[in-house]
Amino acid sequence: MASIFTKIVQGEIPCHKIAENDNYFAFLDINPLTEGHTLVIPKKEVDYMFDLDDELLAGLHVFAKKVARALQKAVPCVRVGSCVMGLEVPHAHLHLIPFQMMSDMSFTNPKLNLTQDQLAEIAAKVRNHLDQ
Repeated sequence: MASIFTKIVQGEIPCHKIAENDNYFAFLDINPLTEGHTLVIPKKEVDYMFDLDDELLAGLHVFAKKVARALQKAVPCVRVGSCVMGLEVPHAHLHLIPFQMMSDMSFTNPKLNLTQDQLAEIAAKVRNHLDQ
């Protein structure tokens, strides 16, 4: 059965897409730790990040770098952190989290409660900075 992330890539479940190419997909986390919290995934459904073949894993990080640079321009932050975390979805994914302080990246923090309109606005801001 396809993971929720595969269903997002296939357009079966809506998302706030940031970027996409033939192999990778980036979209806003709907339960973000900070404004702009983005998930970057390979389109190929592989459960564990370190089971990805070397080329796909390396490409994921290069793709994430482009997204992280756009996030840093679009969302007020000191840096964009990256984290491989979570067991909820059996699909490799990288979290990109804009942060002001290291504690902003703690997954024990309460999640933000953003509206669909707020998420759409954030996604549009980030997309506007993708090719700059």
